[in-house]
Parts: sequence; C-alpha cells; structure tokens
Amino acid sequence: MTLPSILIVDDHEVIADGLARLLHDRFDVVGTVTDSRIAVDTISRLCPRVVLLDVAMPQVSGLEVLQGVTQRAIDTRVVMLTMHADPHLAVEAVRGGAAGFMLKHSSSDELISGLEVVLGGGTYLASAITKDAVTLMMRPGPKLRVELTPRQREVLQLVGQGQRAKQIAVTLGLSTRSVESTKYRLMQLFRAESTAQLIKRALEHHLIHW
Repeated sequence: MTLPSILIVDDHEVIADGLARLLHDRFDVVGTVTDSRIAVDTISRLCPRVVLLDVAMPQVSGLEVLQGVTQRAIDTRVVMLTMHADPHLAVEAVRGGAAGFMLKHSSSDELISGLEVVLGGGTYLASAITKDAVTLMMRPGPKLRVELTPRQREVLQLVGQGQRAKQIAVTLGLSTRSVESTKYRLMQLFRAESTAQLIKRALEHHLIHW
C-alpha cells in the first residue's frame, strides 16, 4: 500500500523533526523545510499530496507561502499549523486556499484525523475553533477596528518603511524573534495575508506614514 506523501514546513527544526517522526507510520514524509523562503519552490518540485505548513515563520509567513502555492496552482492540499487558536486567522487561511487549520497543541489523534479528512477532499478546522470559525464564515465580518500598543506602532512604521525583522530589531533594541512575533500579531489584527497587505491596510487606517 502506497502511503500519501506529506511535506512539513516549520522554521523550528525540532518541531519539524518531531512531526515527521509522529507521521511516518501513516504518511510518506518526503521532506522537512525550515527555511520558508524556499518553501514554495520545494512544494512545487516535490508535489506532495498534503503540506503541513507553520503559520508564523520569519522572512516569509505561512500565509504568504500559501498564497504562493495558490498562485502557482500547485496540486497539493495545504494544512496550516499554529499555536494560536484564532478563528479569524483560520477563516483567512481557508479563504486563502488552505484545506485545513490545526493547532500545535492538538492531540496527535486529531492531527492525523484532520489530515485524513483533508486527503479525502474535505476541509478540517481544529475542534477548539470550529464553531467560532464557521460562525464567522457564515456572516459578514465586522468593520475592522485596530488598537495598537506603542511597540506595535513602532514595528508597523518600520515595516512600512521596508525594514526587515533583523533591521527593526537593531533599530528598536529588540530580539529578532520579538519583532517577528509582533509583526505576526499585527498581521492577525489587520487580517493581512502578506506584508504588502499589512502595509496597505495600515495606510488605509492612517497608522503609518511615508
């Protein structure tokens, strides 16, 4: 019996390797990718049946990778994986082309069951957010209201100026991981799927200036 192929994309090598060990009995793990900048090209080259894709990654976010997969019309099913039980983020991912949205703290049984649903052609949302996510998808979204902390405003302004996480970290005296975390939260708040969309929405709300 041929096992369904899966590619794991997560910038934390320990997590990627752990997922590979967890899934190897039921799936053909064709590889792990820890550098999101090469993720879309790797997915295009390997064409796995399913991709398990971390949402929060440096350089290129999981949502941006998903956008690249969708734009190239790569024949694969993408399941987003995150620590954040945010139904708004789940809705954005599904609308962006994801076939599943799973939480890193979900049980291994739920993860495997969700992947099997996706491989069968269905869409799977983590049980912890299913009700809220479905409710959001069935009604018009509320008008976007964003309240930012001073630190978020600083990071957003520098993102708008084209600075990358490492540059922002030096400018503000923060760690790169802290900057990446703040940017990820900003993308959640603005419901942005890419850095360009984040900047566009921040400009629309007059929260940054050039």
